[in-house]
Amino acid sequence: MTLDWISPAERLKALPPYVFARLDELKASARAQGIDLIDLGMGNPDGSAPREVIEAAIAAMEIPSNHGYPPFEGTASFRKTITDWYNRRYQVELDPDGEALPLLGSKEGLTHLALAYINPGDVVLVPNPAYPPHFRGPAIAGADLHPMLLTAANDWLIDLSKIPEDVARRAKILYFNYPSNPTAAVAPRDFYVEMVKFAKKYEILLVHDLCYAELAFDGYQPVSLLEIPGGKDIGVEFHTMSKTYNMAGWRVGFVVGNRDIIQGLRTLKTNLDYGIFSVLQTAAETALNLPDSHLKMVQKRYCDRRDFLIRGLEELGWSIPKTKATMYLWVPCPEGSSSTDFALKLLQETGIVVTPGNAFGSGGEGYMRISLIADCDRLEEALSRLRQAKITFKMQAV
Repeated sequence: MTLDWISPAERLKALPPYVFARLDELKASARAQGIDLIDLGMGNPDGSAPREVIEAAIAAMEIPSNHGYPPFEGTASFRKTITDWYNRRYQVELDPDGEALPLLGSKEGLTHLALAYINPGDVVLVPNPAYPPHFRGPAIAGADLHPMLLTAANDWLIDLSKIPEDVARRAKILYFNYPSNPTAAVAPRDFYVEMVKFAKKYEILLVHDLCYAELAFDGYQPVSLLEIPGGKDIGVEFHTMSKTYNMAGWRVGFVVGNRDIIQGLRTLKTNLDYGIFSVLQTAAETALNLPDSHLKMVQKRYCDRRDFLIRGLEELGWSIPKTKATMYLWVPCPEGSSSTDFALKLLQETGIVVTPGNAFGSGGEGYMRISLIADCDRLEEALSRLRQAKITFKMQAV
């Protein structure tokens, strides 16, 4: 029965379909036709979580008290583990009793932060292209979005000088993300210094998504906003357990930074959820305490895949600079091909799934994001299919 007299809220009707949900539909259709898909679309790490993490979860399941409602703000033990990890990685001291909050994944936290702090009509500065929750969350909250166009010419960095003075004065929040999803760009320390200076001048809250903090290569170390003097005064930073620890389906993340902002998010969440299952918090503690050898193994895995795929694509005409971080390659489409058309061509003619760049905003048009979530044997199969289909960077427009 169709309830024609019930209509969705305007905020829902204004949202286009979430790209990864649409990709799931296309993949299901292709599989139903018997197509062997090589799925390099979502940033969904292959393989399971580390054995130590799984065993910690199993042991925690046997503790009866872990099966009740967890504390709204997360367990004291997990919060302490988060702040200890932060101190080891970035030499930043945080109070576990007010400056760290576990989340049901960083996507949840990013979106709920928007609901906690954005009123309809508030101006929010968002990169374009960007990870969808950076602009979808504010859109749901009714923000007046001001896109900050990112370009290859500026190494996909936000150019604060391009923000009009009147917009900067009205802006309430600025979302940003380095190392970047989808572009894989990284930002130097000086960029963060300028960002803090800009935010303080115009009294803007900085929301930094540092979800790829540990997927860095060739000696590169990503910068934390909270390392920068004054960063914690005007900002918060989001992390996830999904990427480094293959815990995407576990839904565990956290936010750290300004105490007052975190308290506002906590207040909202107390009205929306009961927090993370205590068993998962115990497992996440184990992950954050894994030795550096685990991190080096993960970094090498993605670095090897990066090098392998870049070499293979170069043979097909692409010229892609080596990325310094993340699990993605940001690859231009052949001239004359739109992002959507080219992604569909790959799916239909080769069974390779990538994410069209325009899924991340209009600034991503003309690009595709390839996730390094398959081993080199599978990547070689993908390259072989491209060669067989005569798909190269110089191909004719589709």
